[in-house]
Amino acid sequence: MNKRRITAEITAIGGYVPEDRLTNEDLEKLVETSDKWITERTGIKERRILRDPLLATSDMAAFAVKKLLEDSRLPAEEVDCLILATSTPDQLLAPAASLVCEKAGLNNAWGFDLNAACSGFLYALSMGASLIESERYKKVIVIGADQMSAIVNYSDRNTCILFGDGAGAVLLEPSTAGIGVIDNLFKTDGKGVACLSVPAGGSLEPASTETLAAGRNYVQQDGRTVFKAAIKGMSDACLEIMERNNLTNQDVDWIIPHQANLRIINAVGNRLNFPLEKVKVNIQRYGNTTAATIPLCLWDFQDDFTAGDNILLTAFGAGFTWGSTYLKWGTLRHHNL
Repeated sequence: MNKRRITAEITAIGGYVPEDRLTNEDLEKLVETSDKWITERTGIKERRILRDPLLATSDMAAFAVKKLLEDSRLPAEEVDCLILATSTPDQLLAPAASLVCEKAGLNNAWGFDLNAACSGFLYALSMGASLIESERYKKVIVIGADQMSAIVNYSDRNTCILFGDGAGAVLLEPSTAGIGVIDNLFKTDGKGVACLSVPAGGSLEPASTETLAAGRNYVQQDGRTVFKAAIKGMSDACLEIMERNNLTNQDVDWIIPHQANLRIINAVGNRLNFPLEKVKVNIQRYGNTTAATIPLCLWDFQDDFTAGDNILLTAFGAGFTWGSTYLKWGTLRHHNL
C-alpha cells in the first residue's frame, strides 16, 4: 500500500504589533520629508514601534506565540520545536529563540534562530515543514519577528520611513490531505550584500565608537538596486514555482508578497498578471517589518482564506535572499472549536 505524503499544514496563527505608532506626520518632524512623498513612494502611512526599553524582539515573538496558543487553545507543552526568523535578535549571543521558549512557556520545545533578512520567514517555514515531513515532530511553531527600529537611523530619510516592528507566528502540524506547504523555491546571491546590510556589529567590523559615529551600525541601502532586484526576484520565483506545480493565474487564489514597498508589490502583481484584489497588502499599517511581514499578512487576512485555496508567498531581502512558497490552505484550529 502506498503511504500518503505527509505535508505541513498551518493550523494556527498569532500576531503582535506594538501599540505605539510612528506616522508619516511624525517623521516630518525628524527628517526632510512629507506624508505625500512617503505615501507616493512606499504606500506606508504609519508603522508600529517598540518603545519600551525593557522589551525586545523575543518579547514580540513571545506575544505572537501566546496569541496563537490562546486562539487555538493549544497547550504550550504540546509544542515540539520553535524556529525564529529574525535579523534583530535581542543580542548576538544567546539565540533569541531560547528566550521566546522561556517567555511563552514552551517548556518542552527546542528552538533556534534563522537569519535570511526579509526572506527569513519563508526559509524558516521550509525548515519547519521539513521537520514535520520527517515525522519526527508533530507541532512546530515558525515565527517571523523583527525590531527594525533598533537598527534604523532616524536621521536618514531614505531608510527611516520604511521600517516598523512586529511579529507573526504560525503552527505547523502534519496532514495527509494534500494541503499545507506544497513546494518551495529559494535563491541567494551574495553579490547583493553591499546593497542592503548593517555593515558593523559583526565579526568583520565589531561595534566601536568609530562605527557608531559613522552610522555603520544602522541599515544601509541602495534603494534603486534593491527595488529592481526585488521585483525581478519575486516575480521570477513565483513564475517558476507556478510552472513546476502546473498552476495558472486562475489556479492561484491569493498572493502574499513581502511588504517592502507598495510600488514593488504592485509591480510584482502586474508582472504576474494578477488582479490587485488577489494581492494581500497591509504595508500601509505596519511598514516593512522584515521577517514579520508575511506572517502578519496571514494573521491580518486569515478570515479571507478558505480551505483548499492556493496561496503563493514570496519575499526578497538582504543577502540577496529571495524565493516563493506554494501553500494550500487548510482549516485553522479555532474554526473547529
